[in-house]
Amino acid sequence: MSNERLRSALLARNMTVQSLAEAIDVNPKTVERWITQGKVPYRRHQYATATVLKVDVTTLWDDGRAVETATDLAKAEIATVFPHRHTVPSGFWREMYDRAQESLDVLVYAGLFLSEDPVFHDLLKAKVVAGVRVRILLGDPDSAAVRQRGIDEGHQIMDGKIRNALVLYRPLLRSHPGIGFRLHDSTLYNSIYRSDDEMLVNPHVYGIGAFMAPALHLRRLPDGGLFDTYANSIDHTWEHARPITERDITGA
Repeated sequence: MSNERLRSALLARNMTVQSLAEAIDVNPKTVERWITQGKVPYRRHQYATATVLKVDVTTLWDDGRAVETATDLAKAEIATVFPHRHTVPSGFWREMYDRAQESLDVLVYAGLFLSEDPVFHDLLKAKVVAGVRVRILLGDPDSAAVRQRGIDEGHQIMDGKIRNALVLYRPLLRSHPGIGFRLHDSTLYNSIYRSDDEMLVNPHVYGIGAFMAPALHLRRLPDGGLFDTYANSIDHTWEHARPITERDITGA
């Protein structure tokens, strides 16, 4: 039996089988089977589909496998796990941030790979002009947390990485005051990269750089909790961070 509710929800959102498949990272033939054959997706795909189509999951599927527990919801929010941050496809970052319509956040110590990307700079400028709230949080290079993180990674140059990032962001600081930049002195257990209701969480692991640690791609689901836990961490750090000064950049 076909799933006409799913077909109708697609039409209502002006989406195709192909566009839905791309949005939730499955094969288009799989989505086609959900519609034409009434196949029931895995739980995480049910909730990912409902989120993209902006409907309740029970509107699309009412089988007994619907997610009912907080644990299942949290698992469903995990879209992908990358074994190392450096294995995240290079275009993924730009594509994720390009989808931001309300919030774009970066919570890191240095995040040098983003500050070195001129396309990312252009994206930030375009987003703030479009009315997106942009917040870039870097570690205070003079803080104890930054010094300790450098030691934990097996070096003592974390402060230098942050100063390099500040120099690279300097043109944006001067020309686009709408882009929020702050320095924090928090002990970070994760670097967090958020674009509206999706994010990458990069846990910090003792003895290795963040680029070698795993990265979790999360998509927010109603009542899921996992996404919001990390999102709240960004808000809390932002509230206790301070504006960047010229002295932070030049050291003078």
